[in-house]
Amino acid sequence: MRFLRRFPSLGRRVIKLFSTNNQSKAHLPPAHLKPPKANQTLKRYLQSNHTSKALLFFRILFRKNPSSLDSFSLMFSLKACTLKSSLVEGKQMHALVINLGFQPIIFLQTSLINMYSAAGNVADAHNMFDEIPSKNLISWTSLISAYVDNQKPTKALQLFREMQMDDVQPDIVTLTVALSACADLGALDMGEWIHAYIRRRKGLNTDICLNNSLINMYSKCGEIGTSRRLFDSMQMKNVTTWTSMIVGHALHGQAEEALQLFTEMKETNKRARKNMRNGKHESSLALPNDVTFMGVLMACSHAGLVEEGKQHFRSMQEDYNLRPRISHYGCMVDLLCRAGLLTKAYEFIQNMPVPPNAVVWRTLLSASSLQGNSNSEENIKICSEASRQLLELKPNQVGDNVIMSNLYAAKGMWDKKILVREQIKQRRYPGCSSIEVGIDIKQFVAADDQHPCMPKIYEILDHLTRTMRAFDHALGTDIPLE
Repeated sequence: MRFLRRFPSLGRRVIKLFSTNNQSKAHLPPAHLKPPKANQTLKRYLQSNHTSKALLFFRILFRKNPSSLDSFSLMFSLKACTLKSSLVEGKQMHALVINLGFQPIIFLQTSLINMYSAAGNVADAHNMFDEIPSKNLISWTSLISAYVDNQKPTKALQLFREMQMDDVQPDIVTLTVALSACADLGALDMGEWIHAYIRRRKGLNTDICLNNSLINMYSKCGEIGTSRRLFDSMQMKNVTTWTSMIVGHALHGQAEEALQLFTEMKETNKRARKNMRNGKHESSLALPNDVTFMGVLMACSHAGLVEEGKQHFRSMQEDYNLRPRISHYGCMVDLLCRAGLLTKAYEFIQNMPVPPNAVVWRTLLSASSLQGNSNSEENIKICSEASRQLLELKPNQVGDNVIMSNLYAAKGMWDKKILVREQIKQRRYPGCSSIEVGIDIKQFVAADDQHPCMPKIYEILDHLTRTMRAFDHALGTDIPLE
């Protein structure tokens, strides 16, 4: 807890805060409860997702009956902070853990890692981890999950390797998190190594969660064939299994396979219902969820099946009582745009019951720029509106301005083109890419002059450029390379 002690007055301010809380205490149980009963009340609030009530009840307990608090009370309160993603209240709880002398308790240390992670503060999560003297599997897994959840999969895989070097063997949860990091990075070699590890460990190969993670990893790493073979080999499949494979086919443009698999999923559910009516319970239902329909709508979009896509969009609401999320509306916009129905896509956006996000507007903008009549008055109007909305929602996306610049050029609107190009120069961020070398992930940033291997990188690039120019000259093409 050394990093929190850099603020010596925090503990005193926290105690004052909890002692003088003036929030409404309506509908809360009395504060004279003994530790087990008080903890049961906190737990019930968490189970019913009443995180604010849980924290308010904890404050009242601390003010009126601090002896009723124990380490489990703090754990439940930290869980409430985690669910709320509240960093301020989480740090207050952290200070209480120190002041009440509970800092050596491992499950509180792990809860603090989870709390900082949920609040997006990975640095403090890692600081908390570093201060744990005896790190166990749960603390390692919590930190690895923190980096995956905060879109830092490279660091997550690095920690996964460090954990094994520390002679801590991963369990099902750790392996699932590591596979998620591999999927995010497209780190196929590492994913295959984890798969081989799973095969060697008795009992792991039949775990449905691990197999689902492997299906997802292989799909996102481009090995859709391996993913499908793994899917077909599984005896038991749940909704995540079906969904991972349907989405995998859809992402790879295999619309027919995705839609056929969705049909098989529905047929499997019909047989399961029939077996249940006949008293047989060996089959379980795998009802499609909102992510399943994401894959189905993506497949319809890739195949240009506008009417079928509309039917599935209605079906998720009418047959499965699923409320469409913004991502589903985005898929419908993409479906209409790919079919060339830009005006209908624009009207669909205007009639959406939820505010369209940047992805929806960018889909419309990109599609408008790719149409054969992209320089028509109607298209220019739609693109201008989409660009205006994007400027308000995501002002730092240079790609949106590039599209508008090209459209203005095609229409001969040079003044507007020059204005947009000036905006690009002012807001451009350097591009970043990564590659997998063995089990390491290397990242590169455009115009980076601080990379330790910079001289070698530019030497190789120069060699490649000369080789390509010589090859073009030999073919008689002489394409200039900038």
